[in-house]
Amino acid sequence: MSQPSRRRLTALLAGAAVPAILLLGVALPTSIQHTEAGWTQTSAVSGQARAATIPAPRLTAPCEFQPGVLGLGARVRIFWSLPAGYTLADVEVRASTSGLGSVLAPLTGFNVTGNTVQQSDGTYRTDVPTHLLGGLLGLGSELEIAVVVRDAPSGWVSTRAAVASNAGLLAGIGGTCRNLT
Repeated sequence: MSQPSRRRLTALLAGAAVPAILLLGVALPTSIQHTEAGWTQTSAVSGQARAATIPAPRLTAPCEFQPGVLGLGARVRIFWSLPAGYTLADVEVRASTSGLGSVLAPLTGFNVTGNTVQQSDGTYRTDVPTHLLGGLLGLGSELEIAVVVRDAPSGWVSTRAAVASNAGLLAGIGGTCRNLT
C-alpha cells in the first residue's frame, strides 16, 4: 500500500473511531459507584403467652351464721365445691373487714381440713369459728370470708368464692351471713 492510501485509511478509521468512542463513552457510566453487598430476610414469627387460670371454688348453698350459746361457739358456715383436679390441701380461707381497700388475708390459726366436712353430694361445708376472727367481727361490723384455690406449682390463686357475715350486736343475736359470689 502506498503512503497516501495508508494515510487515507488511517484517517478514515480514525474518523470512524471517534464517533464510536463518543457513543461508547455516553453508554458507559462516567464513574463507578461504590456499593456494599447486603442480605436481608423477612420472616414472620408468632408466639403466644398465657397466664395460668386457676378455676375458682363455687358456693353451692347460702351461707349460715351459727350464733352458738350466748355467742360462745359462734361460727360462719360456708357451703362450696372444689374445681376438678384440686384437693383441700390447695384451699385457703381468707378474711377481711368490709370497706374500701381492705385486703383478704389468710386466716391465721385456721385449719381448712380440720374445719371442713365433705358432704354426701361431694360438696364441702366449712365452719369458720368467730373467735378466730377476733376484732374483725365485732359489734355491727361486716366481715368477708373467702375460699380460694392456690395452685402449688405456679403459686397463682383463683378468684374467690366469698360470703359476708355480721355477728350482730350482742352475743351473736341478729347475726347474718350472705353469699357474695
